[in-house]
Formats: sequence, structure tokens, C-alpha cells
Amino acid sequence: MTEFFNVLPPDEARALLLAHVRPLAEREIVPTADALGRVTAAPATAPHPLPAFRRSAMDGYAVRAADTHGAGESLPAFLRVVGEVGMGRAAEVALSVGEAALVHTGGMIPDTADAVVQVEHTQYVGEAARFPHEIEVLRAVAVGQHVIQVGEDVAAGAEVLPAGHRLRPQDLGGLLALGLTTVAVVRRPRVAILATGDEVVPPEATPGPGQIRDINSYTVAGQVLTAGGLPQRRGIVSDDLDALRAAAAALAESDMVVMTAGSSVSARDVTVQVIAGLGAPGVLLHGVATRPGKPTIAGAAAGKPLLGLPGNPVSAMIQFDMFGVPALYRLQGLAGAPPRPALWARLAHNVPSESGREDYVPARLEQTADGLRAVPVFGKSNLIYTLVGADGLIVVPLNRAGLMAGDLVEVRLF
Repeated sequence: MTEFFNVLPPDEARALLLAHVRPLAEREIVPTADALGRVTAAPATAPHPLPAFRRSAMDGYAVRAADTHGAGESLPAFLRVVGEVGMGRAAEVALSVGEAALVHTGGMIPDTADAVVQVEHTQYVGEAARFPHEIEVLRAVAVGQHVIQVGEDVAAGAEVLPAGHRLRPQDLGGLLALGLTTVAVVRRPRVAILATGDEVVPPEATPGPGQIRDINSYTVAGQVLTAGGLPQRRGIVSDDLDALRAAAAALAESDMVVMTAGSSVSARDVTVQVIAGLGAPGVLLHGVATRPGKPTIAGAAAGKPLLGLPGNPVSAMIQFDMFGVPALYRLQGLAGAPPRPALWARLAHNVPSESGREDYVPARLEQTADGLRAVPVFGKSNLIYTLVGADGLIVVPLNRAGLMAGDLVEVRLF
């Protein structure tokens, strides 16, 4: 087998893979209400202004601002309240000089009014059981004050979302506010996930001597779902070149293939040979300057990403986050890596490392009287509960030979 094991820095390795990933061209129309996390395939434009009518930003009284000029608590302005604008109804009240109309937050403003006085800045004069009645205005308002104008949120014809935008809850609300009940999105990438190894058995099986349950297929599938893809678990494949080649043919009906285990340098590991045989350019790298996950393989065939992940579950998850998630974003037409929520915390214990290698250390966050503290969860990369017991990852940069207790460190949250 050709020797590929020459490690690259993680940023360089990721850029190399993404340069060979071709975004999907297919789009589909889905209900906006079901489009959370999907990526827009075309710009969305406003069919009408929002709001479509002048609305009150406060509970209070619609007025002509000129009628309140000079008003104060010591010298209030007296206005005659001639009616009320009901919620969800047209403002049919017409105001003359010295008149006001009761309005509610979000309600329509009469055409003859140009401001709203907050109810807190008024008081009744006598009884207010029926209209008309009088109020004292204790504070002057300016034209437009407490009024949301037509199109103040969005103008008619404006682009509200660009193509290549991953939809968030607020985006769904914005589209639905404009009556856009469907949206054009990029087809979700299909990701074939193969677990390899003679020692691997399904989770529902009772492992025999030397056997372990397959968990990587399921953790990676969860990461695929979170990143907007459709995971397709293809089962467990033995350590056999022909068997793995046959299983990897799933690439023909998928947009990405991920093989877990079989990435270390040994005579039995054939992942490199399989990826090399799937199409040009084939294997792009075998080895990343990280811990855990150094023997990761990345390749591509006809614009489709191919990954060979280490079998250790911590390594597999961290490396899929490093390579698989950005590749899924690129397939969906998203630019750049996904945003990573992070917090800063004081390191509780020393973290050893080696210069020239980027380390990822699971950490638990604790709230103390002095602020957040990051407690490293040390353990080998085959121990899944180092991740289960952690809130995120501390990243030790390439040029650091470790971190010291008390250092302010960034914790990338899961």
C-alpha cells in the first residue's frame, strides 16, 4: 500500500478538502414551517411592506403631535377621546384638532394621527366609561413617536434573505410574516456511513470476547443531522478490501461517504485503497496534526467528499466536526465553516501538549464565585464518556506546548 501518512496542519488540511467539494445544484420547495436548518437556494424577497399599515408601538392614544406641544405635568394638554381602534380592525376614527383615539400595541393608527401618547403619560378627566371623554396629556410627543411606519421593518421588494443562508427560527418568522409559506432550499446532502472492523457488532448485540458495539455510525449520524444532512447508515463491513469496496459503492447514490475505523497505518487497514479507487482526485491527505484523530483520511471523487475516520469514538466525532461538518456546509452552498459557540473560562488544571500539534481536550464547565472554570476531562480517545461528561472542547493551538492552570481558555461548546 502506498504510504500516505504525512500529517498536515488542520486548517491546511480542511482547506484542501473543501477545495474539492462541489456544492449541490438540486433544490426543492418545502413548507417554511418545516425549513429550520435548511439552506436557501434562492433569495427571498418581500411581496409587500412590513408592516403594511401604520401601527402603534405602545398602549395609549393616537394623537396629532401638534396638539401636545408644550404639555407637561404642571401644564397638561386636554384632549377629547372620540373613539377606540379595535385590534385587528381598520382605524375608522377621524381626528380633528384637540382629539385623540384609544389605541393598543400593534393596532392601526388613524390616517389623521401622527403620534401616540403612552397611556402612562395620561390621566382621565372625570369618567371614562364611554366616548367621548377627556384626558390630560402629561408629556408632549413628536411626529412619528411610538408609531411603526409602513415598511419600517421591510420595504416591498426588498431582499430579506440571500441564497446560501441557513434558516434560523427568526428567519422562519420573518418569512411567514410576509406570507411566504414555502421556501426554495438546497436538497439535503445524503451521507453514507460505513462502520468497519471484524470486532464491531451492532449495538443491540451482546459483544463476545474482543468485540465492541458500533457507536460511531450513530454519533456521526447525529452530527450529520445537526449539520443539515441525511445520514444513511450502511451497516458494518468486515476488514476485507473487496467487501469495503462493494460497500463504498454507495457513493453512486450518496453525496458523501464516511468510513469509521480502518484509517491507521497497518497492513489490514484498506480505507486508503478504497478511497483511492472511488474516483479522481482520490486521497487528498492521510494524517492531520491533531490529537486525537491524527490518522484521519480525507479525499474526494467528482466533487463528493470522502472521509476515513479513526475508530476511536472521541477521535471520530472530533474529526467529523473538523472535516465532515464543513464539507456538509459546502455541499449545501454555505460559505466558510459553521459558527462555533464558545465561552471563555479559567483552566482548572495543566494541559500538556506538543508544539506543532493541535490538541482537543474535553472539558466540563463549572460556575464558581470567580467565574467560569474549565475542568479538563482527561481520557483516551476510545472512551466515549469523556465526551458524555464534557460541555465542550479546549483547543490547544499548534504553537503551544500545553496550557497552564489559571490560563483563560476558549471552550468550544458542543
